Amino acid sequence: MLDLSTVGPATRCSRILADYGARVVKLASPRFELAYHAYSGHRGMQLAKLDVRSDAGRTAFLRLAAGADVVLESFRPGVVDRLGVGYEAVKAVNPGIIYCSTSGYGQGSQRAGHDLNYLAVGGFMHTNGPTLPGATVADIAAGGMHAACAILAALVERKGAYLDVSVTDGVAWMVSLYIDEYLATGEAPGPGDNILTGRYACYGVYGTKDGRWLAVGAIEPQFWANLCRALGLEHRIEQQNDDAQQDAIRADLAAAFATKDRDEWVALLADADTCVAPVNDIAEAAARSLVVEAKHPSHGTFRQLGPVLAGSPRQAVYELPATDTDAVLAAAGFTTDEIAQLRSEGAIA
Repeated sequence: MLDLSTVGPATRCSRILADYGARVVKLASPRFELAYHAYSGHRGMQLAKLDVRSDAGRTAFLRLAAGADVVLESFRPGVVDRLGVGYEAVKAVNPGIIYCSTSGYGQGSQRAGHDLNYLAVGGFMHTNGPTLPGATVADIAAGGMHAACAILAALVERKGAYLDVSVTDGVAWMVSLYIDEYLATGEAPGPGDNILTGRYACYGVYGTKDGRWLAVGAIEPQFWANLCRALGLEHRIEQQNDDAQQDAIRADLAAAFATKDRDEWVALLADADTCVAPVNDIAEAAARSLVVEAKHPSHGTFRQLGPVLAGSPRQAVYELPATDTDAVLAAAGFTTDEIAQLRSEGAIA
């Protein structure tokens, strides 16, 4: 796969596919430098510096694309066509190519945006109220995973395809439960309208004595009953879905959880069928995750999160990419003289 992206949803897509064993060649501008060498986003890939904005670079790209299975790009809609490296240009040299374009709003929109904008337009932010999500949810799930699934499906079909991946469309899929409810009933759900968006006290976040937090997800009656008994709130068991009692129940839960430290509650409740879990900080989350070592040829060895998606192969040590332009071009049949000529023209670095 040839990956023309350096940030955003497309880079999440190539990370997923590389973790599953795809050979990913990241093609970046000769002026591109990895800003954060310990970042796992480019792990296990080859990095070639090729200027597709130049005539020589464009010709070299199309020659590489002729032998590729997939091209992935994330320029603003229309840019790749103006550069001469869009789907039709690649299809002319490789009719079976799977060409995936990722953008915030689809190829029909020139509107600029970032993760927060896509979550807003797609309806995600409204469900919980307008708060910052704390992670690039749209880029990762609505964009990166969306693109990876589309590419894999096209590969299974074994025929060429053009894939227009809109991150905002992916966000709409993420909130399909609420959209379907609206289409079926005519009522638009909002913050606090249902159990997942804060209507009931049994599903929420509560502070503890030490200033940390617990996530409570006791949706099913049996889990709610177990939690109430453990907290001495048996009288609240039958009131789980009583709208008139929710503020009072929240106050009772908050008062109970404030009597002990977070980890004391975890020890008492996590394995007691109550659907209670600690709100871990990043250091705690990293401690429980699959960590691997990654070696960079000039910046040393880093520890980072390894492949975690089910079925992705894992190894103890990974190589972080250094610029490998000559090797990428040589593997595609470029001669030493041709590579030297491209470098003299400034088309590669």
